[in-house]
Amino acid sequence: MASSSSIPTGVPTVKDAVVVVTDVRGDLLATRTTGEQGEFAFAELTPGPVTLAVNAAGHRPRALAVEIGGTGVTRVEVDLDTGARLQGVVRAPHGPLAVGEYTVIATGYPPAATALTVKGRGGDDHAIELGHSDA
Repeated sequence: MASSSSIPTGVPTVKDAVVVVTDVRGDLLATRTTGEQGEFAFAELTPGPVTLAVNAAGHRPRALAVEIGGTGVTRVEVDLDTGARLQGVVRAPHGPLAVGEYTVIATGYPPAATALTVKGRGGDDHAIELGHSDA
């Protein structure tokens, strides 16, 4: 049985996303990389329940429960959310942070930590990026 993407016209596609299919125990059944138009296909899957997981650079990972039919083609569309940008302000409870070295930790998937040096009173801009490695 086959499982493939179906992409409506005008919807952005994601090339080179990794698509993984596991059985109900989490055992790997198959893996593919999406093509130029975000398409993927699996011909060797047996009928029954599977989990389809998709991971693409710049997008949040997604997993779907899919039932592979006994006849014909099972079509699946996977919507991927792009990464988000957050902004915030860090303030000490009793006034401005003292000059010195700090560590900024942001939890996400995976968590990230960076060093921050506060140089004086006022605003010190600092950016921390959350995301997946492309490795």
